[in-house]
Amino acid sequence: MMAPMRLLGIDPGTATVGYGVVDMQPDFSCRMVACGVVSTAAHLPMAERLRIIHDDLGELLAGYRPGVVVVEKLFAFRNVTTVISVAQARGVILLAAHRAGCRLAEYTPMEVKLTITGYGRAQKGEVQDMVQDLLGLESRPRPDDAADALAFALTHARYLESLGTEEDEG
Repeated sequence: MMAPMRLLGIDPGTATVGYGVVDMQPDFSCRMVACGVVSTAAHLPMAERLRIIHDDLGELLAGYRPGVVVVEKLFAFRNVTTVISVAQARGVILLAAHRAGCRLAEYTPMEVKLTITGYGRAQKGEVQDMVQDLLGLESRPRPDDAADALAFALTHARYLESLGTEEDEG
């Protein structure tokens, strides 16, 4: 029997980065290991906020040792300032994951909603309810950013299940 595969889902941002650690069993069932957020203060210069994200994520990667890091893929934002700051955070997240030797997977929020709920325009609460159900949790994971990160990890687990393999060839 193969060992569980550890997935680390990441919901990027500059104020708050959600993370969710999931162990996927050989039968593709999943168990939550941990979830939470990395936070940075708005008054700090952007370079300092990005350093905090990079360093804290590096500690999470070293501590949890995931095989795959699953990150939100950027999509069209109406607010250009928001997309730029999220892109900067994604950059340091991708760098930290690469330096830790992790494989990367990326999904858009619509892909996650479709995979988790069966509906690409599902509401946040519907996704959180399904994450709770899929992981067998007593309540919705909190905060929202952590629940979103768990949804990213679960989406990749479903992708691997659809391939019928624990190994990600991509």
